Amino acid sequence: MLRKMFVIFGASDVLWMVFAVSQASQIDIFPSESKIFAQIGDSVSLTCSTTGCESPSLSWRTQIDSPLNGKVKTEGTTSMLIMDPVSFKDEHQYLCTAICKDKKLEKAIRVEIYSFSKDPEIHLSSPPEVGKPVTVTCSVPDVYPFERLEIELLKGNRPMKVQDFLEPSEKKAQETKSLDVTFSPTDEDIGTALVCQATLHIYDDDSPPKVRKTTKELEVYISPKDTAISVNPSTRLQEGDSVTMTCASAGLPAPRILWSKKLDNGNRQLLSENATLTLISMRAEDSGIYVCEGNNPVGKDRKEVKLTVQEKNFTVEISPGPQIAAQVGDSVVLTCDVRDCESPSFSWRTLIDSPLNGNVRSEGSKSTLTLSPVSFENEHFYLCTVMCGQKKLEKRIQVKPYSFPSNPEIEMSGPLVSGNPVTVSCRVPNVYPSDQLEIELFKGESIMMNKTFSKDVSKKALETKSLEKTFIPTTEDIGNVLVCLARLPIDEMEFELKQRQSTQTLYVNVAPRDTTILVSPSSILEEGSSVNMTCSSNGLPAPKILWSRQLSNGDLQPISENATLSFMSTKMEDSGIYVCEGINQVGTSRKEVNLIIQGRESNKDYFSPELLVLYCASSLIIPAIGMIIYFARRANMTGSYSLVEAQKVC
Repeated sequence: MLRKMFVIFGASDVLWMVFAVSQASQIDIFPSESKIFAQIGDSVSLTCSTTGCESPSLSWRTQIDSPLNGKVKTEGTTSMLIMDPVSFKDEHQYLCTAICKDKKLEKAIRVEIYSFSKDPEIHLSSPPEVGKPVTVTCSVPDVYPFERLEIELLKGNRPMKVQDFLEPSEKKAQETKSLDVTFSPTDEDIGTALVCQATLHIYDDDSPPKVRKTTKELEVYISPKDTAISVNPSTRLQEGDSVTMTCASAGLPAPRILWSKKLDNGNRQLLSENATLTLISMRAEDSGIYVCEGNNPVGKDRKEVKLTVQEKNFTVEISPGPQIAAQVGDSVVLTCDVRDCESPSFSWRTLIDSPLNGNVRSEGSKSTLTLSPVSFENEHFYLCTVMCGQKKLEKRIQVKPYSFPSNPEIEMSGPLVSGNPVTVSCRVPNVYPSDQLEIELFKGESIMMNKTFSKDVSKKALETKSLEKTFIPTTEDIGNVLVCLARLPIDEMEFELKQRQSTQTLYVNVAPRDTTILVSPSSILEEGSSVNMTCSSNGLPAPKILWSRQLSNGDLQPISENATLSFMSTKMEDSGIYVCEGINQVGTSRKEVNLIIQGRESNKDYFSPELLVLYCASSLIIPAIGMIIYFARRANMTGSYSLVEAQKVC
């Protein structure tokens, strides 16, 4: 009898399908199994072989005629269907067809898919603590088909819970299934093992199911308690003493011990992680509350102890005081003085630990820090630290550099003229800090303006600050006083010079005005008459008087700088417009008068001075001409123009 064998195998399973064909067309098949189970992700090969046929035609297909999703490899009388890796789409009934001449033989095999590749996982909701409920979760990841899954949780050999999942899944997918158990651990549970066992019943016959399990030792915790502190020699100590404090705390696992000290702000400063804390050479500032804390993963417990360290009595004084204002460029000496300490040790530093920028000298019970010259870099809190044995004391002094070297400067934009606006500027040169400066401007007892200045934190420098005020002076301001007052208080500090001031008397100029001309006897005269024209003008300073005669072209010809212009014997050509000007440095005021000289009527009995002049002139014509020229020039210089004086010469 001829036999044909049909072989099916995979990574974990091998199935053979055998076709037996004889000359009598008999078929034998083995093995008798009609299906195999394939793990998702594994590789499975199905092999179909024939015997008794020299050149068979072999092919593969699914029973529902869906895609094979595998690779087919045929050689001779053997054909292989390879699925690598196996997935949900490979779960089918597969048929191998063999055609030998006019005969057709088929054999079917079903491939069932499952997923059970990972051991269960055990998770605890919190560290297990005696007497406190904790939830244990046993989960089985990536399982399929989960309706065949059974999960059991055991504590030691005692089952805690069994759970299966009977409802079939609506879709083909790997899922994570779990069970939860909540219980309260006891002392007896310490060291007990938790066992999570998962069983997947994938076979329909009596074949053993697939089983996976995970074991985890149950670490049961006890929160720290009964924390206690022992102190040796005592909680009350003297400066220089040492103390040892030992802390113990019960719990499981054994609590970790932490020592700390309470700070003034409520926080704690960690000191040690040992059970024993030793403090040597204690100082007064070591007094306080010390805390021992025992902690483990499930809790903490604290105990406190108060230590009191009595200090030795010695004192430190720093001068000139807690604060000092120092003029930039000057020298300042800070002195640290110790009392009741035989051999003190001194050191100086700034509060922010920047360079001192000064010279230190220590001798006996005193130490000095000299800052010379004072600059902006000296704006610090300086600390003098004194060690007396194991005792340390510190005193500090604040140095505030300032610059306020000179009085304010008052400047005017121009001369003071009544009625004209003028700007007064009050400048304070080389001042620091300028944000502390206040400038006030007074006129008499009345304040005109004040000004403060904002702070520029980006720089430290000497600055000139000023205040400007525009006002209109009046005659009432004459003799009044401008006062520029500058104040420089430094953060409420007391120092010698807080304010400076400058004063300036107001000299108000008044432009000439109310210029008047008084003509005596009249501005209309007969030829030969005398006339006096007197000019006056008001102003500050007193205006200068200038007489001029207006020429035919409109120009003015200066005549006199006297207030009175006199004509002793007028002539027709003296007629004209005469101009008086009041002049000072801030203005000019002008007044005009029209002087009219009329001709005299004929009179035989009238003895004319002019005839006398002609008579005299006829005898001394040349000297007369010279004298006339001399007195004409003199009149121009003196402001007096008199023909009578000229006649007296004759």
